[in-house]
Amino acid sequence: MALNDLIAELITPAILSEGFFLEEVQISNPGNHSIVLCFIDGERPLNLAEVTSVSRVISALLDEAPFMGAMSFTLEVSSPGVDRPLTLPRHWKKNIRRLIRATMLNGDVITGRLTEFNEERATLMENIKGREQTHALVLADIKRAVVEIEFNRKGEL
Repeated sequence: MALNDLIAELITPAILSEGFFLEEVQISNPGNHSIVLCFIDGERPLNLAEVTSVSRVISALLDEAPFMGAMSFTLEVSSPGVDRPLTLPRHWKKNIRRLIRATMLNGDVITGRLTEFNEERATLMENIKGREQTHALVLADIKRAVVEIEFNRKGEL
């Protein structure tokens, strides 16, 4: 089993018990010192105190893990960036009311506010010149979907 898989297997239960999810473990080896990067996420955006708390838990587990041996490493814990594709149902649910850009398998690109989501479909509300248009997208027809950054968003998300 690859080292990133061993780490993921070790730390996932602890991360889940803290109320978060492990998205990915990446390992890079610049010289003799590795960087272990763990991406965690939650049902809502994480704050710095939560990331710090989970970092301590992960660090303690890795310090005791026999498969880490004498490997010199730096641990970095982060939440995934907004450019992360929406690939899991919980990614979609977390982003209800956010602006989503969906690239379809046929090449069409649809940008709209996510108003509804279920395991098979996502509904995007697009505003074109003051007229609202609803797009019911079948998830299987979406090649890639990401959250669009909104700097001047008014009102609550």
